Amino acid sequence: EVQLVESGGGLVQTGGSLRLSCVASGFSFGVVDYAVGWFRQAPGKAREGISCIDPSDNTTYYADSMKGRFTISRDNAKNTLYLQMNNLKPEDTAVYYCACGGWGTSASGWTFWGQGTQVTVSS
Repeated sequence: EVQLVESGGGLVQTGGSLRLSCVASGFSFGVVDYAVGWFRQAPGKAREGISCIDPSDNTTYYADSMKGRFTISRDNAKNTLYLQMNNLKPEDTAVYYCACGGWGTSASGWTFWGQGTQVTVSS
């Protein structure tokens, strides 16, 4: 059974940084052909794709609006996905989700989801 558990969210001031983590179980990065990615959902808004990575060859993809301040990475040995977020803004406030079994930035294309971690950026 695939499980994804996010952590690292919290309250941060504008301009600050956070690193989110997502520990996966039920499959192994780079062994099973599951790409992994990050999404976010702000109150009253649709779930939005941030970035995804193919752990087998490190291919990455970013939504245009997310390029520059967000960096996705993974540690295959730890079966963990990361999202480094810099220069955070109040509009980045959202629940951030880890997903696997898809590709791209459309949420409908992904199979498995974590429970999410809240990120709040104060002005």
